[in-house]
Amino acid sequence: MAVVSQVVGSEWTKIRSVRSTVWTLGIAVVVTVVLGALICLLVKNDFGSMPARERLTFDATNTAFAGMGLGQLAMIVFGVLVVSNEYSTGMIRTSLAAVPQRGTFLFSKLAVATVLAFVVALVTGFLTFFVGQAMLGPDLRVALGDPGVLRAVFGGALYMTLIALFSMGVAAMLRSPMLSLGILMPFFFLISNILGTVSATRKIGRYLPDQAGQQIMKVVLTGDAPYGPWAGLGIMALWVVAALAGGYLMLKKRDA
Repeated sequence: MAVVSQVVGSEWTKIRSVRSTVWTLGIAVVVTVVLGALICLLVKNDFGSMPARERLTFDATNTAFAGMGLGQLAMIVFGVLVVSNEYSTGMIRTSLAAVPQRGTFLFSKLAVATVLAFVVALVTGFLTFFVGQAMLGPDLRVALGDPGVLRAVFGGALYMTLIALFSMGVAAMLRSPMLSLGILMPFFFLISNILGTVSATRKIGRYLPDQAGQQIMKVVLTGDAPYGPWAGLGIMALWVVAALAGGYLMLKKRDA
């Protein structure tokens, strides 16, 4: 137990001493909040000209989280850098020499980064919600106590945390920051959206980690997914578990 606490302490020192990881979390907050506020302001101005069906299914909470599509990219960068920085600098050999228990090393690193990501994501979620509702104005905004709203806001924080954790798992498998980002960024920014939009691949796209996980941020459910908010988050969690298991196996079997 003493070893675990020492490894956790050393991983915390590594994370807070690297500027890039701190900057990515800051960018995730700013991008999500600012972009969500701008979109809410645009929606408020255009709401009167929207089709009746869209006005009836308008989701004020989910609209505030519209900036999370870009904010999650910063979380992906954070997750990748936390794990793969040591491989790119060669520090991984020193770290594994100091902590030969590879499971303890990896999961201590993941635990520290996940707690940090969750705290930032929780602040981002509530800040995004309150700023977004302020931009929507008294006619469109909802309150935190309305049915489903608190679940959506808290779920938004869980979603961003799982995105970071999934990225850590992928980075642990690939070991290269460039390769990891080269796969994850286009996948979440383009490929997943295309697969979830095109009719021929829509049924498959619904089960991708981001498409499934984003259901938790919806208060007004339109029936476009065959599962509910928590089931969608559960599907995303399974992707995360698979990525982390793959990362652990790669770390255990390969040389540093």
